[in-house]
Parts: sequence; structure tokens; C-alpha cells
Amino acid sequence: MSLLIRRCKFDNYWRYPKLANRIKFHELHAWSLTNLIWSSRNFCNAQAKPNILDDRTKKFLDYLANEYKNKSWRNNNLIDFVDLNASGGLLSKRVQLIENIQNLHDLGQQDIEMKKLAEEEEALYNEQLNELDERLLNIILGNMYKDSYDNIIVEITAGVGGQEAMLFAKDLYDMYIGYAKYLGLDYEVIDIEISDNKGIRHASIMISGDQADKFQHEGGVHRVQRVPATERMGRVHTSTASVAILPVPSEIQIAINEKDLKVETKRASGAGGQHVNTTDSAVRVTHLPSGLSVTCQVDRSQDKNKKMAMNKLRSILYEQQLNKQSSFTSELRQKQMGMGYRNEKIRTYNYNQDRVTDHRLGQNGTLYNLPEFMQGGAALEELEDKLYNHVRMKTLLEIVKKLETRSK
Repeated sequence: MSLLIRRCKFDNYWRYPKLANRIKFHELHAWSLTNLIWSSRNFCNAQAKPNILDDRTKKFLDYLANEYKNKSWRNNNLIDFVDLNASGGLLSKRVQLIENIQNLHDLGQQDIEMKKLAEEEEALYNEQLNELDERLLNIILGNMYKDSYDNIIVEITAGVGGQEAMLFAKDLYDMYIGYAKYLGLDYEVIDIEISDNKGIRHASIMISGDQADKFQHEGGVHRVQRVPATERMGRVHTSTASVAILPVPSEIQIAINEKDLKVETKRASGAGGQHVNTTDSAVRVTHLPSGLSVTCQVDRSQDKNKKMAMNKLRSILYEQQLNKQSSFTSELRQKQMGMGYRNEKIRTYNYNQDRVTDHRLGQNGTLYNLPEFMQGGAALEELEDKLYNHVRMKTLLEIVKKLETRSK
């Protein structure tokens, strides 16, 4: 027990009875310095100055704690991403710490003799507050995106660049298949359209497993700069491919009435082997209210093709539903595909310079050894981890910005 607490409790209790009753002393768990360093390293992105970032996040946590204290968070859609089951206990401790700090400040103002001791005690509380805020921020960011799915659909579409764009789409296709294998995930090809030069015009892959969210930041326009195999003059060409990541919701989340569906069967087209091309295994499912149509023909089983087509249809309808929501955090997760233009890129694969650059990460977004990266192993996982932390922090700062605008 500190000197100030003893003095308040025994020597001067008679002088400040009300104040002594107001100060509540709780032992707070001391988190390790390792966790503090880890949190700072992961959450401070390259574009933000640490002192400004700390100040803005402190303001956000102050706002959040005040909303929690007043129980006004229930109708606040800007903070609906905060999981109170995970962070409620820490918010309660934070409210109590702030009250203790304010009481010590008042004590120092009322008694000059106690001022120095109050300042020392306040410094200890501020240290505990900083440690608590690091953990609270960690939990909030960790639970920012509640939509967690074991199944996703990766869609790859060749963009501008003709035949070279299709070859690049095939490279991305192989990279994501390799990444799924590296993560130990299951995958099924729902639909694939192969070009004459063995590239890919469009492909859809169902990926399943508890690490499927490792793909969540791959959505966007990918740009490649290299000398195509068909280029005789040795000139570098720039081509693109678009990637969309669609979560597969459960049947409960997206209910589809059978009477709203038109299911058609036909023979599969293209290369597929004896059984695929000689039976009516291809399935096209049309959702009549929306006009959406999905085709699957990769399996010889009509039932399996229908199941995969329904999963894709459900994903598209879910994505449209998210786009219609007014929730701020939902809006930030949309618009992945773009128009496929070169200037819309989220990532550039430069073969001549043997590097890949993710433009969302600024200076921290460049990795070398491109052939290794294209295998879809540890290098891609490293970049995904950087994006995971960067996007969460960016989202939080956008929310802080919204709160600052609202308060003006």
C-alpha cells in the first residue's frame, strides 16, 4: 500500500472523510512490457505520427468509456463493432481509474502537503491507464470485424491487358490455390473459364477452413508489370486482374425461397473429360427477384454443382445486402472489384525488379523475391498480417475522425 493511501486512510481520514470514501483502490492486472511493445509495433502504421495517433486513440477510448458509463452506447452505430462481452470489464476498470485520477488531482489542489504524494500516486495510475488502454485497444481492434466465416469465395477476373491479363489471372489463381494449401484449407473450383492461351478469363474458388479470413484483404485490382512471353521487342507491359473476396453466409443469414429460383441443367462446355461433357451435370440457378444468375459445371455431380451454385448465389446476395446497409464499418469493407483500370491498383507485381508492392501499406508494403511470393506461402501470409493490422487501425482512425466531425 502506498504512502499516500496510508496517509489518506489513517493520518488524514478525519480531514477528508468524503474524499477518502470517493477514492476506490483496485488492483489492476499488470500486462507485460512485451505485450505493450507488440501492440505498439502492430497498431502504429507508417503514415501516422505516434504522438498524434496516441492522442486520437486516447480521445476515442475516453469517448467509448463515457458512452459505456452512461449506457448510451446501445444506440450509437459508430461504435457497434465494439464487443462489450470482451471489453466491458476493461471499460469498467478504465472508468474507475479515471475517477481515481481525478480524485487524486482534487486532493492535491486542496492540500499543499499532499500535492507531491498525490502527483506520485497519479503517475502510477496513469501508467496503469496506459497499460489498460493498450490491452483495451488490442481487444477492440481484434473484434472490429465480427463477420467471421469458415467459407469464402475468391473470384478472379482478367482486367485490361488482353491475353497477358488472362495469364496474370492464372498466376493469381495458382497463387491462391498454393496459399490455401499452405494454410491447410480445403478448396473447390466453382467455375473457371480458360482462354486459348491457357490463361483465365474468370474463376471462382470456394475456400473452407478456420483460416479462410487470411484472404480477406486480397480483394481489389492487382497490377502486373513484366515482359509478356509473346512480346518480341522486350517491352514491359502493364496488365490487371480483379479479385473479389465474398464471405459465404449461412442459410439462416440469407434465406432464399425455393419458389424464387429457376434451376436449369445442361451439358458442361469446354474441356472436362468423358463424363462431364456427356451428362447434363452443369447447373444454372437464377434468382428471379434480383435477376442474378449463377452457373456451376466443374463437377460431374449435378447435385454438387447445384450446391456450389447456391453458395455463390447466397454470397452475392449477402454482399449486396451489406452494400445497402448504412453502418459505417460496413461501408469501409465494400467496393473491392473496381473497374479493373490500371490506376485502381491495390498491389503491383513488378517482375523486372523482382518485387511486389502493396500500395495500402506505403513504405512498409514492398517485399522482394517475387517468385517465392507467387507460390502463396509464408511471404503472402506476412503481407496479409501487415494488412490485417493496418486496415483495422485505419478503420479505427476513420471512426475517430467521424466522432470529431460529429462533435464540432
